[in-house]
Amino acid sequence: MRPMFRPLSLYIGWRYTGAKRRNNFISFISLVSTLGLTLGVAVLILVLSVMNGFDRELRQRILGMVPHATLSGYQQDLTDWQALIARISKHPKVEGAAPYIEAQGMLTNRGQVQGTLVYGIDPDYEQKVSIIGQHMQQGDISALQAGEFGIVLGDILSRILGAQVGDKVTLVLPEASISVAGVFPRLKRFTVVGVFKVGAELDASMAYIHLQDAAKLKRMSSGAIEGVRLKLDNLFDAPAEVRRIAAVEGGRLRASDWTRTHGNLFQAIQLEKKMIGLLLFIIIAVAAFNIVSTLIMVVTDKRSDIAILRTMGVSSATIMRIFIIQGGVIGSFGTLVGTGLGILLSLTVTDLIAWVEQLFNFQILSAEVYFISYLPSELRWDDVIIICSSSLAISLLATIYPAYRAAQTKPAEALRYE
Repeated sequence: MRPMFRPLSLYIGWRYTGAKRRNNFISFISLVSTLGLTLGVAVLILVLSVMNGFDRELRQRILGMVPHATLSGYQQDLTDWQALIARISKHPKVEGAAPYIEAQGMLTNRGQVQGTLVYGIDPDYEQKVSIIGQHMQQGDISALQAGEFGIVLGDILSRILGAQVGDKVTLVLPEASISVAGVFPRLKRFTVVGVFKVGAELDASMAYIHLQDAAKLKRMSSGAIEGVRLKLDNLFDAPAEVRRIAAVEGGRLRASDWTRTHGNLFQAIQLEKKMIGLLLFIIIAVAAFNIVSTLIMVVTDKRSDIAILRTMGVSSATIMRIFIIQGGVIGSFGTLVGTGLGILLSLTVTDLIAWVEQLFNFQILSAEVYFISYLPSELRWDDVIIICSSSLAISLLATIYPAYRAAQTKPAEALRYE
C-alpha cells in the first residue's frame, strides 16, 4: 500500500509541538504563551461584547425614551400642531411625531422631595415615538386623561417618594404665583396612575402627565404646545434630518436632537470601547510575542536535530517552515480556545452576573448611579473575526525571526561537540 504523502515541514513541526522537552522550562514557557494568548483573546471578545451591550442599551432604552429630535417655536408656543405633525409625518425618514410640553419641578410625598422632569404628552401620539408603553410596571399610559391630573412615575422615583398607583403626589414648579396673601410657588396635586421601568437613570428623573393638564399647569393658551418630538428610522441621521425639516418649515422652528442631551454619553462609550480594545489588543500582542522566546529556546534545544536534517539535504526554507508551523500551531490553539471561551462568556455574562448578584445579595450596577441596572452583552461576529484574524496574524509574524535563526544553523558548528 502506497504511504500517504505528508509534507516534511508539517510533519516535523507538528511532532515538535507535541514532543516532550529535555528542558521542562521550555514546555512551561510554551504553556504560558498559549494561556496568555487564550486569555487575551477571550477577555477582548468579552469586553467588546459588554461595550457593545452598553451601546445597544443606550440606543434602545435611553434613546427610546428621550426624543431623537425636537422641533419647537422661537420664544413662542405652537398652536396648529396637528397640521405640523401631519406634514412632518410625511417625511420619509420620520417614523413618528408627538406633541409635548416640558416642565421642571419637584415632586413631594410624605416628606420626600425629588427633582424631576415632567413631560406633558398625548398618550395616543406618544407611543409612536417612545417605548414607555412597553415598559409599564403598573397601570397603563392610556390612563392619562385630560382634566383628571394623573401622573405616571418612573420606578425609582416612585420608590423614593413612597408613592404607588392611587396615591397623591404634589408637583411644585419653580414659578411664583402672586396673590393677596403673598408670593407662593405653583403647586398641583396629581394622582399616580402608572409606574414605568426601563432600567435606566430615567426611572429616577422622569414623569408624564397629560398634555392638556400640562398646558393648564403652565398657563398656556388652549391647544398650544411647546414642541414636537420626532422618532427617525436612524437616530444617527437625526441631527441632519431635523434641521432639514426645520428649513422646509421656513426656519420658524428651533431644531434640537439627542446628541445635545445624551451625545456625550454615547461618545464616551465609543471612546472607551476603542481604548479598552486597544489596551487588550496590546495584551494579545505581548502574549503572541512570547512565542518568539518559546521558539528561540526550542531552536537552541533542537540545534543538533536541525544540523542532522541539514546534512540529510533539507533546505533552509523547509527548516523555516518547520518552526513557523510549530509557532502557528501554538498561536492557533491559543486563539481558537480563547475565541470559544470569549464567545461562551459573552453569551452568558449577563445571567452569570445576575446570579452572582443574587447569591451575594448586592447590585454591581445601580440605576441610581449608572444609566442601566444590569451588565449587558451583545456579541458581534465582525468583532470576533477581526480579533481572531489579528491574533493569528501576530502569532505567525512572531514565528518569523526564530524560524529564520533556525534556518541559519550551520551543521558543522552544531555537531562539533555532539
